[in-house]
Amino acid sequence: MNTVFLDLDGTLTDPKIGITKSFIYALEKLDLPAPHMDELEWVIGPALQDSFAQLQVPDLQVAIDLYRERYTSVGLLENSLYSGIIPVLEWLKGADYRMCLATAKPYAYARKITAHFGLAPFLEHQFGPELDGTRNNKGDLLAHALELTGIDPAQSVMVGDRHHDYDAARAVGMKAIAVTWGYGSAEEWAMADVLCETPQDLPEVVARVLNR
Repeated sequence: MNTVFLDLDGTLTDPKIGITKSFIYALEKLDLPAPHMDELEWVIGPALQDSFAQLQVPDLQVAIDLYRERYTSVGLLENSLYSGIIPVLEWLKGADYRMCLATAKPYAYARKITAHFGLAPFLEHQFGPELDGTRNNKGDLLAHALELTGIDPAQSVMVGDRHHDYDAARAVGMKAIAVTWGYGSAEEWAMADVLCETPQDLPEVVARVLNR
């Protein structure tokens, strides 16, 4: 059975408000300069530790703890489904594709989001890092998913909006689809095997990549 691995942030849901405001909250608590939320879109996708390191925060764990202080209470559901996502998942399920989540968001948070937005019933497995940072690297996460499930990477595709998704897919011998409605750039999308410009186009693109 062909398998579609789906990113969460910037692919299935738009998490901009919750993520960026939680970054701003952490930076302000640390008395550090806090960019406007529109200037923080680049933090959507990477692991928290990597983003805070890029922001030159001196104590990464304190910053992560402060981020989670707001995110877990408010930010988690400051989020919305992209238009057309549920019909796409319904189509993929009806066409006998297996679907799995592969996200840089900790699993503990991701499963709350997928349950809240009605995504969980479509997902055979959900993979995300542990809260302690284990498998923050998306290549490691996909390798873990393949090992755990026995899924064949040659019969699978990774769908996501950032270069981390395409790097991870390449690392495990899987093809990648870049979705352009999220938070990636044209430079990042060029690293994927193929582009998909709207959710409505995703079923056809998946079928083409997997030769169905």
